[in-house]
Amino acid sequence: MMWQDFVFLAGSIFSLLVLVPTLRDPLANVPLGTSLPSAAIGIVYGVTFFTMDMTFSAVGALLTGLIWSLIAALRSPRPTFGNSESGQTSQSDPQPAD
Repeated sequence: MMWQDFVFLAGSIFSLLVLVPTLRDPLANVPLGTSLPSAAIGIVYGVTFFTMDMTFSAVGALLTGLIWSLIAALRSPRPTFGNSESGQTSQSDPQPAD
């Protein structure tokens, strides 16, 4: 067991503690350009740590990648479209000139 394994695990735990409130906040809005690369990096690091027999680091990195994946799925901006039947429009719809 290498001491570096615990250092990387500590960094992952810190990341998890910081990311969980974002995941729980229904008003959070994290762009996919941020969340998807972060998820991919966490997963790649996790697999890499496993190949180096750094099990604790691997689990931490994979959990961080999982949390980022959930943030991408649940907290990324969603396009909204106007509903012509109800007369409602979103901010992204063109508005008539006054």
